[in-house]
Amino acid sequence: MSFFSKILDRLGLGTQAKGAAPAPSTASAAATTPATPAPASAPATAAPAVQPIAIVDVVEQLEQRAAATPQKLNWRTSIVDLLKLLDLDSSLAARKELATELHCPPELMGDSAQMNIWLHKRVLAEIAVNGGKVPPELTV
Repeated sequence: MSFFSKILDRLGLGTQAKGAAPAPSTASAAATTPATPAPASAPATAAPAVQPIAIVDVVEQLEQRAAATPQKLNWRTSIVDLLKLLDLDSSLAARKELATELHCPPELMGDSAQMNIWLHKRVLAEIAVNGGKVPPELTV
């Protein structure tokens, strides 16, 4: 399991991130052929039902976790605190592993402060892409 998958899993997004690849689209074929209704007796070849991604309120979940811990963790600005709230390894080695997985620019990898800033925003942005409700100001 990748490091980022562990983050999604802790937020309840793990099973959705591991979903099957989307079915091939028939939209391109439909665009090049005239629309003709299928005869009533023709067997249906419908694509498998797509399950909508459930939206997880990440802010609410992290705020609840923060309230339940005696430590004062600022997950809104600190990748270390975010990882601690999720009970994940927040060491420099772990953060570098995560940064590598998320394709951190090489010039930032040598400066842990710059890497952490980039990593925090990228992790929250990736959480949003995977069904987490994250305010835009935390991802840019």
